[in-house]
Amino acid sequence: MEDKLKKYKAKRDFNKTKEPLGKQKAQGNKLKFVVQHHLASHDHYDFRLEHNGVLKSWAVPKGPSYNSKDKRLAVLVEDHPYEYKDFENTIPQGEYGGGTVMVWDEGYYEVIGSFSKSFKEGSLKFILHGKRLKGAWTLINFDNNNWLLIKENDKYLNYKDITKFKTSIKTGRTMKQIADNIPSNEIKITNPDKIMFPRPKITKKEMVNYYKKVADKMLPYLSNRIISTIRCPEGIKKDKFFKKHLDSDSKGIKKIILPNDKGHKDDYYYITDTRGLISEAQNNSVEFHIWGSNVQKLENPNYMVFDLDPDEKLSLTKLRQGVKDLKSILDNLQLKSYLKTSGGKGYHVVVPLNYKTTWEDFRKVAKNIAELMATKWPDKYVANMRKENRKGKIYIDWVRNTRSSTSVAPYSLRARDHAPVSMPIKWSELDKVKPNEITLDIALKRLKRKDPWAGFFET
Repeated sequence: MEDKLKKYKAKRDFNKTKEPLGKQKAQGNKLKFVVQHHLASHDHYDFRLEHNGVLKSWAVPKGPSYNSKDKRLAVLVEDHPYEYKDFENTIPQGEYGGGTVMVWDEGYYEVIGSFSKSFKEGSLKFILHGKRLKGAWTLINFDNNNWLLIKENDKYLNYKDITKFKTSIKTGRTMKQIADNIPSNEIKITNPDKIMFPRPKITKKEMVNYYKKVADKMLPYLSNRIISTIRCPEGIKKDKFFKKHLDSDSKGIKKIILPNDKGHKDDYYYITDTRGLISEAQNNSVEFHIWGSNVQKLENPNYMVFDLDPDEKLSLTKLRQGVKDLKSILDNLQLKSYLKTSGGKGYHVVVPLNYKTTWEDFRKVAKNIAELMATKWPDKYVANMRKENRKGKIYIDWVRNTRSSTSVAPYSLRARDHAPVSMPIKWSELDKVKPNEITLDIALKRLKRKDPWAGFFET
């Protein structure tokens, strides 16, 4: 690592720049890539591919293009440390590379063939899986450190005009906001007038304000649980992605590193207070999904959820009967349950557990309950997720009661038309409230009512 970053470190005074020193090594089994917009003495894009623990880096003056006829000059520069992929800040003027750096795109990539061999031969082919850059690309060396970045002919050829992307894929900030030092951990709303939901029009400011107002109700279920979010940098109708890794240093948010089943380590994160929730909303996170356990007792789940997912042609009456049948089984097992809308086409039934259990037993209990329904009423319910089994029936989705699986959090918005909410409701409201009926505006009005899930944490 030290030898690879010798040039990088020699060019920088780390007492003056906030660029990373290069202590962190690559983790995980997927190779990362990042493209950073860099407004230095010359406006350009930095294209970086993870290789052997560092980021091989090229400066691309005009940026990538989806047009295969555009052969973009890409100048090979010094290797950068792995954690540079998260760097978004302003390098002081007078320092090497002085100017503003924004994370323009990120994701993982697959190299075609051997990276080392192809790099040495000067023809490096790879497939990008980014939010903005996708498909097959090639870097071709033609003169010393001068290469060409070219889009290959595939289904992503001329996929989109990428010049329209002016914001950070991580924080939603513009270059000016980064330069003006408006950090992503402040609760100040950037781009407040951006339309997040087009039908009806709901701005980013309105969305962030919604989460401010529901924070007290939502945080008991959300805080200190590992989360994933659905992030929509340009609104719900544009590119969106499922985010489960920490990408900011916001207050109210903490990282947790866990080993996975392949022996690698994955980093996750969780929210601790209102600041963290608002920071995520400010960063264009629309939906919040939670683990079934708290970080303090990660291996002891305590939040069981069943999602009743009906065949599209099934009547609302039959769906509601399914909810009632599930409740009857839970009642017989002396398991107190709570009801919420999904914000989609079904309902969620949630069971809080106050006794210590393991993920294995937790999963078995959930599976047995779903299979009991399918056995007792085989003409109405299935416990198997295969689509062909669901015709005219309701799938009792129990699978989310598995370690590392998530379910949408109570009070979370859904990234769908009309801004529906996954809203806690009383059992007596089942026959009155449709699964996607409670929208942002209605949810805010309902906050004045008595809490339908009162006593949830006393069960």
